[in-house]
Amino acid sequence: MAPAALVVLTTLATEEDARRLVTALVGERLVACGTLVTGARSIYRWEGELREENEVLVVLKTDASRWDALAAAVRERHPYAVPELLALPIERGLDRYLAWLRNEVIG
Repeated sequence: MAPAALVVLTTLATEEDARRLVTALVGERLVACGTLVTGARSIYRWEGELREENEVLVVLKTDASRWDALAAAVRERHPYAVPELLALPIERGLDRYLAWLRNEVIG
C-alpha cells in the first residue's frame, strides 16, 4: 500500500506562534515536519474589510491517517478565529522520504 502523504498549509501572524504550533505538532507525532516560511504577505477580506497582513506560511508534512487529530490540534492551538488549514495529497515522492514521514507519525 502506498503512503497517503499530505502537505498541509496554515498561516500564523508571527514566527513565534508558528514555531510553537509546529513544535507541539511534531512532539505529538501529528506531523513529521513543519517548515516555516517567513515573509509571506496575505491580502484578504475579513468581516467585510479588505486587509493586508504579514504572515508566516507553515508547510506541514503528515500522513492522511493523522488528519482528524491534526485538524483538532490546530483548531485547539491556533490563535486565529478561522485558521487556514488546507491538505494537499501527495501523488509521488521519494520512497525513503515517504517511509521516514510515515514512520515519524505512525511508527
